[in-house]
Amino acid sequence: MRAPEARPWPRPWAVGYVMLLLLLFRAAELVPRVRRQSGYTPDWPSLDSRPLPSWFDEAKFGLFVHWGVFSVPAWGSEWFWWHWKGEARPDFQRFMRDHYPPGFSYADFGPQFTARFFQPEEWANLFQAAGAKYVVLTSKHHEGFTNWPSPVSWNWNSQDVGPHRDLVGELGTALRNRSIRYGLYHSLFEWFHPLYLLDKKNGFKTQYFVRAKTLPELYDLVLSYKPDLIWSDGEWECPDTYWNSTEFLAWLYNDSPVKDEVVVNDRWGQNCSCHHGGYYNCQDKYKPQGLPDHKWEMCTSMDKLSWGYRRDMAMSDIAEESEIIAELVQTVSLGGNYLLNIGPTKDGLIVPIFQERLLAVGKWLSINGEAIYASTPWRVQFEKNTSVWYTSKGGDVYAIFLQWPGNGVLKLKSPVPTQLQR
Repeated sequence: MRAPEARPWPRPWAVGYVMLLLLLFRAAELVPRVRRQSGYTPDWPSLDSRPLPSWFDEAKFGLFVHWGVFSVPAWGSEWFWWHWKGEARPDFQRFMRDHYPPGFSYADFGPQFTARFFQPEEWANLFQAAGAKYVVLTSKHHEGFTNWPSPVSWNWNSQDVGPHRDLVGELGTALRNRSIRYGLYHSLFEWFHPLYLLDKKNGFKTQYFVRAKTLPELYDLVLSYKPDLIWSDGEWECPDTYWNSTEFLAWLYNDSPVKDEVVVNDRWGQNCSCHHGGYYNCQDKYKPQGLPDHKWEMCTSMDKLSWGYRRDMAMSDIAEESEIIAELVQTVSLGGNYLLNIGPTKDGLIVPIFQERLLAVGKWLSINGEAIYASTPWRVQFEKNTSVWYTSKGGDVYAIFLQWPGNGVLKLKSPVPTQLQR
């Protein structure tokens, strides 16, 4: 007979100080000693001077995957736990009363996150067919559940609870077998972790949570999985000095096993967004009005109202194929990368409507990818009062038509023909 499923610490965790001290001591063992003799120093002028690895700018199109315990209630959004307990929103409280027994906790969702139908090879095949050059998986969202056997997330990780699998590792292997770059999303903070709440109470003048959780997790992810990209999030309540971000990034750029190829975003402290980091996200679904002077990425979700899978999703909430392709073209024309999100189910399935959209994008890219991959912005990004967007590559210029004029005649004003072209 199988032993009862272990549960994570209840929220709020009734954990003695002895356990927390043990966690701190254990975490200290996991952080490598920095031996910095040369290279980048732990300050933004130095770190921001690092050239962006070329693979990222050439990739142009990536896929985002939000997957975790929030995929179990699958209602509202991946912020379910916060809306239910943090904000005590009546609609989420009513949902729990109507569908779950009294006393049911968020921790009770953990064993139901089974991933029983998760086939990483099938996911990788789909992502390849979609034309994605990189994929970013949530290694840990704000709920704190880790999709790998993190030694500092005892009893609240995918090896101990639910799938009993290393989801991060399995997907990474499948993607790399297809030469798809692998990125890991990681939330710096956790909504209800007692050490984070203690630091918050102390005005973030202490760093118990950073030393016990954040930094050990980041080092573990890099050393165990060697990601091509680290997509940081959950930074907004504290400055980068609380997170020790510059120290970590200096190690990442100087001494880590991915120091030459790794790419990071800009979410390393409340003072960093759109100012510091490898490339800029600035904000979710960011759309600049003109051509930025720094590499950027637009992250958006196929489900317009959520990043995680939700059962209350309506067809009208899902981006149309034409919308996705238009956003991709506009983003690339303005020098950005396009990161499109999907949310799998708790079982590890990608629902058919998401598959259909991904395959449609892949079909379009199979024909028009020459104008997208490894392209650069042209001197003119779009024709005013038309749906024409431009990209360039070498000596070639590509005019991408999102809609054909009703009269069947399209005049391009921006290209200037030379004598040889007349």
